[in-house]
Amino acid sequence: MLERYYELTKPGIVYANALIALATFLYASGWHFALQSLAGMLIGLALVVASACVFNNAYDRGIDRLMARTKDRALAAGTIPVARALAFGTVLGVAGFATLFLLANALSCAAALFGFAVYVLAYTPAKHRTHWSTLVGSLAGAAPVAVGYAAATGRLDLTAGLIFLALALWQMPHFYAIALYRLEDYRKAGVPTLPLARTPRAAKRAILAYMLGFVLAECALFAIGAAGYAYLAIALASFAFWARAALQGFADPDDAWGRRVFLASLIALCGFALALAVSPLLAR
Repeated sequence: MLERYYELTKPGIVYANALIALATFLYASGWHFALQSLAGMLIGLALVVASACVFNNAYDRGIDRLMARTKDRALAAGTIPVARALAFGTVLGVAGFATLFLLANALSCAAALFGFAVYVLAYTPAKHRTHWSTLVGSLAGAAPVAVGYAAATGRLDLTAGLIFLALALWQMPHFYAIALYRLEDYRKAGVPTLPLARTPRAAKRAILAYMLGFVLAECALFAIGAAGYAYLAIALASFAFWARAALQGFADPDDAWGRRVFLASLIALCGFALALAVSPLLAR
């Protein structure tokens, strides 16, 4: 049963958010930090993201029952009562915000609250109504970098804004690619993703456009002097892998193309995180 509660938190999402927040923290701190701040940021953020995912699971349990990849989730299958799940999510959230406030700082807590509110109160219900929900969700998905940056520096500035923008732009092609290779699942559940609201080809074009926006935001950090050549080389190399996956076989079946672009987007994210994390070390 404990495993089912663990699955409610969507661990993959928790770990991905923690990864980019950690990279941003190390970048912003220049690797000079108090262990308490780092631990408080990581633990607090992980708990907040886990809480948001539990609430998302509770709201989505109806459509989850209709999709092959989600029909066995605890709330969709009824193996965990909704009331217990909501209580679990509440405890996680309270513990997460308290940890951020007490061990990191108030600004990082506020940034986490922003991401939580957008994800739970705006994105989750909007996903059932409009394909524009992905744009709303991208703001929540980028919040962890603000949490990491604020925990390290106690402020949010232009550099933080560019990292936030880059991650928000990365979210769009990442999730549009999921929508393409999970198209039939979303069709059965009546979720209005972009490939369904318009066409798969329109989604492919949007993916390429947002990918371009992402790499320009990455380069902007270098252009303003916030990162050096090592950062730029790592970021561009990982993006090139993503771009190659998207441009080669553009006319391939939509599901195969979408899966390939989705997997390559994870490489681009890891490359961006690595570039940020090592930038202060390689600039010395």
